[in-house]
Amino acid sequence: MSDKHQSCSCAAAPKLIFACSGAADVGAIADQAARQLSREGRGRMFCTAGIGGRVSGIMQTTMAADKVLAIDGCPLCCVKNSLEQAGFAKFAHLQLADLGMVKSKTPPSAENIARVAARGAELLA
Repeated sequence: MSDKHQSCSCAAAPKLIFACSGAADVGAIADQAARQLSREGRGRMFCTAGIGGRVSGIMQTTMAADKVLAIDGCPLCCVKNSLEQAGFAKFAHLQLADLGMVKSKTPPSAENIARVAARGAELLA
């Protein structure tokens, strides 16, 4: 049962973080960096799948956000493409390859997660 008009039970946030959570190592890094940024209060991790599914509450909250950050693990840029296809154009984009991280060759270590989180924090500032 699908209802595109269901709303998210999440409160609006001034800064939203959408992350890749793909199966590759870089997807894990993107996901964990977004969670770290959220824990640190730099923004609120939000549901990328909700953007793809055009869930009305998620779409409305995203439209109302002061800043949006998209973190993509690999050059396929699924998060960026999802936001753009949903009609969003004003967001910061962080692609892990820009930090020298290569799919299937970059372990999701604390150091790599911290590097991505630090760059994400800069983009959200």
